[in-house]
Amino acid sequence: MSTRSHILSTGSYLPEKIMTNHDLSKIVDTSDEWIFQRSGIKSRRIAADDQSTSDMAIKAAEAAIERAGIQPSDIDGIIVATTTPDQTFPSVAVRVQAALGVPVGIAFDVQAVCSGFIYALSVADNFIKVGQLKRVLVIGADKMSSLLDWSDRTTCVLFGDGAGAVILEARDGAEDGTGVLSTHLYANGGMRDLLYTDGGVSTTGDSGHIIMHGREIFKYAVKLMADAVNAALDANDLSADQIDWLVPHQANLRIIEATAKKLSMPMERVIVSVEEHGNTSAASIPLAFDGAVRDGKIKEGDLVLFEALGGGLTWGSALLRL
Repeated sequence: MSTRSHILSTGSYLPEKIMTNHDLSKIVDTSDEWIFQRSGIKSRRIAADDQSTSDMAIKAAEAAIERAGIQPSDIDGIIVATTTPDQTFPSVAVRVQAALGVPVGIAFDVQAVCSGFIYALSVADNFIKVGQLKRVLVIGADKMSSLLDWSDRTTCVLFGDGAGAVILEARDGAEDGTGVLSTHLYANGGMRDLLYTDGGVSTTGDSGHIIMHGREIFKYAVKLMADAVNAALDANDLSADQIDWLVPHQANLRIIEATAKKLSMPMERVIVSVEEHGNTSAASIPLAFDGAVRDGKIKEGDLVLFEALGGGLTWGSALLRL
């Protein structure tokens, strides 16, 4: 009998501080109208100076554990997607493990920037499919504000901080068609200079700031994310009109709209949280997903498709039925 991963619960966390477009206009040459027209963003959350990525990840994980009705001792693996770890090492995952009291087991980070959550979900799904893990905490968490040049209006207006989590559980049998149906991961290092930081541990000795070529990213994002969506549909012999909900990476509303149009999907079936969250990198999909589940939009039995593109370039998709 085959084993498939199922999402047992979701959780998320957003920092208290809200930074609006009006707030940004006081520190950089921009305006609410300029930002909203280009990105669809109205506000974003900014972590406190003494608040780390692991702090946010722990909060999101605690919410997911509470909603699942389980104990930390019931978890045998933790995978955190992040590009802003607390330290070069150890990983954010082991900090979460220690804070929650999760027993000795697998705990590590993955780094695929904005595609990170789909990468982490895919890794966890495969651990479950081969029988190595039974219940995995998968977290996307990023403190993107720590990578921003606050004088660069092309990047500082786009990003925010936050964390989202899901608990994946192994269940035998797939007769009802539920669970993670497939995941699809891609990368093209030849396009790495389109979105990157100008620093690093082994080069400049610091984390650097985000550098982005926005027009090129927009062009590739729409095409590559649509390709990843179609790969998931083809692998499962499905059509776009059978998807109940598309949960895209929340980078830019214009990219989300263009991708939905390319797939002939009405925006009524697309989960959008970018207006209030901005681009939270690896946290954006689990944040949006958790919000939609808690709001009652996404329900048991729904066919849900995740898709994202991030620096690398990396991109991917995941198809699941709740």
